[in-house]
Amino acid sequence: MDIIKKLIKQALAEDVGDGDHTSRATIPESAQGTMKLLVKEDGVIAGVEIARLVFQEVDERLVMDSKIQDGAHVKKGDVVFYISGPCISMLTAERTMLNFMQRMSGIATSTCHYCKTLEGTKTRLLDTRKTTPNMRIFEKMAVALGGGHNHRMGLYDMVMIKDNHVDFAGGIAKAIAMTHSYLKNNEKDLKIEIEVRNFPELEEVLRIGQVDRIMLDNFTPENLKKAIQLIDGKYETEASGNITLLNIKDYADSGVDYISVGAITHHHIKSLDLSLKSC
Repeated sequence: MDIIKKLIKQALAEDVGDGDHTSRATIPESAQGTMKLLVKEDGVIAGVEIARLVFQEVDERLVMDSKIQDGAHVKKGDVVFYISGPCISMLTAERTMLNFMQRMSGIATSTCHYCKTLEGTKTRLLDTRKTTPNMRIFEKMAVALGGGHNHRMGLYDMVMIKDNHVDFAGGIAKAIAMTHSYLKNNEKDLKIEIEVRNFPELEEVLRIGQVDRIMLDNFTPENLKKAIQLIDGKYETEASGNITLLNIKDYADSGVDYISVGAITHHHIKSLDLSLKSC
């Protein structure tokens, strides 16, 4: 929660600077009012509680009355919440609040579409570290609200040995051995995931073991199915690379445990259309 409040303060500082001069110039300081958050297109709402924190950071006198909770499916015309209090404070908070909520709701909506496509399979959808700088915690929160699952938050909470690590380490065997040595010497208890790019690499990992999860990168659905059969439940499995909403079901039908999709938090995600309007 501390990091969330810190990031909200930074976002407000970026937008407000030394004051909302337009609102202060045009509206009496004593003016009170009520506004509503209006949904302008169907989707999944996310960031209601973040909005509450934004309003409280701007002015503790602002009172929010939530009508729809985070993670709910919404339709055009729905009112998510009402906010009441000093008019200047509401307008000062407006854009920062909308920036959080529109982005988060867009991610939650996109995630929901992917998760619906996975219904009937055992596969769970994962996000990645492909996030907007300083927005990761909010974007991963939105993924969870949309029905997805969070992968590692950063470089610190899981070991993921990818192709570049293997190449610089001098091979898969060295990379795995050095990882275990590092974790032991530094008293770290972290899960180990390793990426493989082809069947020879997969076979080498299966010979060595000592990992928790195998990421199968850029395998076709057909080859992924063969790989899952080879792994035979000995390790958690994850598919990644060139997986879209159109083909994700083909990958999931292989029986893979997880599919990671960077697109659900990429910059091209369409923000959900929301608007704060006076009542």
